[in-house]
Amino acid sequence: MKVRELTISGAWEFTPVVHGDDRGVFLEAFKADVLAETIGHRFDLAQVNTSVSAAGVVRGIHFADVPPGQAKYVTCTVGSILDVIVDVRVGSPTFGQWDAVLLDDVDRKAVYLSEGLGHGFCSLVDGSTVTYLCSTGYRPDGEHGVNPRDPEVDIQWPRVARDGASLDYELSAKDLAAPSLAQALESGLLPRYDA
Repeated sequence: MKVRELTISGAWEFTPVVHGDDRGVFLEAFKADVLAETIGHRFDLAQVNTSVSAAGVVRGIHFADVPPGQAKYVTCTVGSILDVIVDVRVGSPTFGQWDAVLLDDVDRKAVYLSEGLGHGFCSLVDGSTVTYLCSTGYRPDGEHGVNPRDPEVDIQWPRVARDGASLDYELSAKDLAAPSLAQALESGLLPRYDA
C-alpha cells in the first residue's frame, strides 16, 4: 500500500495494490498496521458509516467537537467522488486551506483525516457509495459544519461528472444553512489545532 501525506497536516492518501484478472479484483482496502505506522497511534474503530449519493450531491463540510473528535478513513467502493479535507482547526498553519483526492472504484484509494479536520465530497456518478471507518460514534450535539460553498474557503468543486455531463449540485438544507468558516470561527464552533 502506498501512502502519501496531503497538504493538510493530519491527512493522508492510501493507494492499495489492486490484483485483477478476468474474474474481477482483490485488494487490501484497510491495513491497521500501515495506518498506525503512518499516524503514530492505533486507530480505534467505533462505527462504520455508508452513504450512497447521486451525481452532483455535495455532502459536508462536516467536523466533530474535539475532544473527542472523530477521525475517519474514507473510501468509495462504488462510483466516484472528489473527497475534500478542509483544515478548520484554529491555530493550524494551514487553517482555511483544503486538499482533495479522487476516490473511485478504479484506483480504490482511501483518505484518512485526523480529529478536528473538516470533511466533504462531491459525487461524480449516480450511486457513488462511500464507506467511512470512524474512530468515535456519531454524536448529534457534537457535529458541526461549514458551508461547502463558502467563497473564502473557495473549494473548486468539480463541474463535470465522470461521464462528462455537467453537474448540478444538490446539498442538504443543513449544509446550505451551515455558517461560513469566518462565522464558525466567530461563534467558537471550530476545534483548536493544539487540542
